[in-house]
Amino acid sequence: MSSQALKWIPLGGLGEVGKNMMIYEYGNNILVVDCGLMFPESDMHGIDAVIPDYSYLKDKKDIIRGIIITHGHEDHTGAVPYLVKEFPGVPLYATPLTKGLLDVKLRSAKLADTTINMVPTDAVLNIGPFNVELFRMNHSIPDNVGYGVTTPAGLIVHSGDFKFDHTPVDGHKPDFTKLAEFAGRGVLALLSDSTNAEQPGITPSERAIEPAFEHVFRDADGRIIIATFASLISRVQQVVNICEIYGRKLSLAGTSMVDNVKMAQKMGYLSIPDGMLVRLEDSVRMKPNEVAIMATGSQGEPSAVLARMATGKHPVINVMKGDTIVISAHSIPGNEEYVHRIINRLFQKGANVVYSPLARVHVSGHASQEEQKLLISLVRPKFFIPVHGELRMLRAHARLATDLGIPSENVFVVENGVPIEFTDGAAKQLERVPGGYVFVDGSGVGDIGPVVIRDREVLSRDGFILMVLRRDATGRLSETPELITRGFVYMKGADSLLKAMSTTVNEALKNVNTSTSETTIKDKASEALSKFVYAETRRRPMIIPVVA
Repeated sequence: MSSQALKWIPLGGLGEVGKNMMIYEYGNNILVVDCGLMFPESDMHGIDAVIPDYSYLKDKKDIIRGIIITHGHEDHTGAVPYLVKEFPGVPLYATPLTKGLLDVKLRSAKLADTTINMVPTDAVLNIGPFNVELFRMNHSIPDNVGYGVTTPAGLIVHSGDFKFDHTPVDGHKPDFTKLAEFAGRGVLALLSDSTNAEQPGITPSERAIEPAFEHVFRDADGRIIIATFASLISRVQQVVNICEIYGRKLSLAGTSMVDNVKMAQKMGYLSIPDGMLVRLEDSVRMKPNEVAIMATGSQGEPSAVLARMATGKHPVINVMKGDTIVISAHSIPGNEEYVHRIINRLFQKGANVVYSPLARVHVSGHASQEEQKLLISLVRPKFFIPVHGELRMLRAHARLATDLGIPSENVFVVENGVPIEFTDGAAKQLERVPGGYVFVDGSGVGDIGPVVIRDREVLSRDGFILMVLRRDATGRLSETPELITRGFVYMKGADSLLKAMSTTVNEALKNVNTSTSETTIKDKASEALSKFVYAETRRRPMIIPVVA
């Protein structure tokens, strides 16, 4: 063992579901693993996505030796374009399908000249002092890996997103041999996926959905529209297979779905019979019982295909009576409200909507308790750190580890920004570093902070009042304050209230003169109006005073 410390720092994915990112720091060397995004929560008004706060790295650009991506899902890759812009030229490593998905993403971000080193799922990479050994783990996407990272301070094993699927769609089973080999060498710490730590038993195989899909295809008389993640390539293959059985053509809706399928076909990860794929515009002219459509938007994203179909705003697809719509995804925590709203709107349009738990049209890609326990037993780590999950999930996973005999003092439940330092076989928690949210709003990244979010919350709840105060030569108000409101009251029906509001402001400012500062006038007017409005309406709109 080396007396030099190895620091592991989570920058995303701990205490939440999404925006996974972690770093390893040893001496003047840093290894980055994943850089994902998170869907905005319901109170993040107007925010398009949330990415990790990687400001810890900004003064360490010269010591970042490489970036490894474990698999192609958005919660592990979505923020890579922002990271690449910030740290151009840092070597990027990904398995073949993950590289293909990243190529599509980077091309869309006008970063097509970014070099990604394609590596096999059993690659051994020497990145600075880090000896990184990839190993295959099952998930809901091909080419998903975990890794072991060896430094002089010890061997850390990270499961990546995983489940133990003995009948995977792509035929590639998890690398149990490598896990056992790690255990034989002695594992200092295991970092393990906690997403399903509250779920007893074993997560079903991806193949478990096929009977439910066959039931849908057998019984549907009209169109079948399947909403899922654009990166869920194995699900696309399953739908292709069943379309072939039931003689349906397949169409794709959503730019990311089209681009990813094209890429996966080119790389040999999808086998689609000649003539099966048809243009979306052509599919709407076919007999309903001859076509199936795969679409994006399974998480209720407002701009995605499913939401636009539900609101009648999609330029090509109009939902009609007789359509069967399958939502082949579980709601990410925080997205349930959006998804349920879309399901209700689709029912209103006459569609038959099939979703979990009504039918097994989706299974989780994450291990349940028995698989999590099996991984711990296989690897036999000295220290255990649950990762990838909300705090309740991390706590539940920690309990499993202690139940299996890992001493509680050797189990670390931490959130984003809290480093763990390993030295001479010991581990300790360090002072927190930045590890919060960075908001993406349109083309702006990081220019929206908590204050703006709070302002948007107030605006969404009670609206605003713009108060224009004009002064004369004596410093007094020259005329009745002009009040302009939005989202507060309907102007035409609130004449008496608005008149009383103006009177209140006039009264508050009756003693102002030329020596009264503009700031004082604004404060007096805002305070008086705020008190009056709350007393009359029990609302607290945002008040914006302007002195002219």
